[in-house]
Amino acid sequence: MPTVSSPAPLDVPRGLKGVIVTETSLGDVRGGEGFYHYRQYSAVELARTRSFEDVWHLLFHGELPNAAERAAFAERIAELRRLSPDLAAALPAIARSGALSGPLAGLRTALSLFGGAAGLRPLYDIDADRRRADALAACAVVPTLLAALYRLGQGWDPVAPRDDLPHAANYLYMVTGQEPDPARVRAIEQYLISTIDHGFNASTFTGRAIASTGADLVACLVGAVGALSGPLHGGAPSRALDTLDAIGTPDRIDGWVRDRVLAGERIMGFGHPVYRTEDPRSRMLREIAQGIGGPLVDFAVQVEERVEAILAELKPGRELHTNVEFYAGVVMELCGLPRAMFTPTFAAARVVGWSANILEQAEDPKIIRPAARYVGPPPPRPVPAALD
Repeated sequence: MPTVSSPAPLDVPRGLKGVIVTETSLGDVRGGEGFYHYRQYSAVELARTRSFEDVWHLLFHGELPNAAERAAFAERIAELRRLSPDLAAALPAIARSGALSGPLAGLRTALSLFGGAAGLRPLYDIDADRRRADALAACAVVPTLLAALYRLGQGWDPVAPRDDLPHAANYLYMVTGQEPDPARVRAIEQYLISTIDHGFNASTFTGRAIASTGADLVACLVGAVGALSGPLHGGAPSRALDTLDAIGTPDRIDGWVRDRVLAGERIMGFGHPVYRTEDPRSRMLREIAQGIGGPLVDFAVQVEERVEAILAELKPGRELHTNVEFYAGVVMELCGLPRAMFTPTFAAARVVGWSANILEQAEDPKIIRPAARYVGPPPPRPVPAALD
């Protein structure tokens, strides 16, 4: 009987850049156009015109809610924000153990405890309604966990969530402990909406890969949080603001930037693996920052202009513009969020996108199992005798 050889493996770009690995109805990023969308709607237009709860409903249920659906959805989210007594009691120890690494590291442990206490079962073993209910509960509790871990890490008491506040306002309230200013709330809400989802980024792909094994929802989210924590993914907003601090004054911009670029260093907040035009999130956040105004905003705009000009000079032919992290840091700083909470705030939004992707992946029975090309010493070689 003739043997059937396996097909030759498909060569793909490093990092899987541009490789289509599945189909999705959640949205897409069209980097050449500087456009991205959630389902059939422009993500930026949604951020400008709708609430966080509306967009959350869109991703989970496939459509924007009417007034009655919006009210019911918001009420359900408010109920799910509260921590169980056992989980709340465990947070001080988690905050102490993660004092140096911050709330995002603590979230991995806290989420695991939440999943265990809630009895979350593998995605493979439950139906779509149960999966969606688990996802809603996890997304609702993540901002509460992050805010509590931050405050405990500062030696302060956590602030309990309020049922009367919308999602973004409640988040700001739990972090700061102060009645949120409506203008700041809206700025943060627009940031949160703009970062809910963004194609098959590293953390979303990680969550989907875990979901393809049939693992429980929290296992998928913990993996996604781990991916987001890397400075090349979600860890850049505070680093971009640190860049402004390091430059200090307008007269230092050119020299500081040239030195870094010529040394081969990356300027945090600039460049994106997908966009070859201006990042539409950055454009919107710049407008939000300029609407608030102040010296920090004016300086950020000056730095942006000079960095882009110097990059165009020193790296001709490459389109390098600000990405979402640059003005995200500015907006969050203006709204009173501490820098330790910049990436956690990103996670408080992205957990909704992760969960929507996990729910979609759970409908596909095929496990994600790519291959790698072996480049080590040629096998097989004799195994050397063990030394006495």
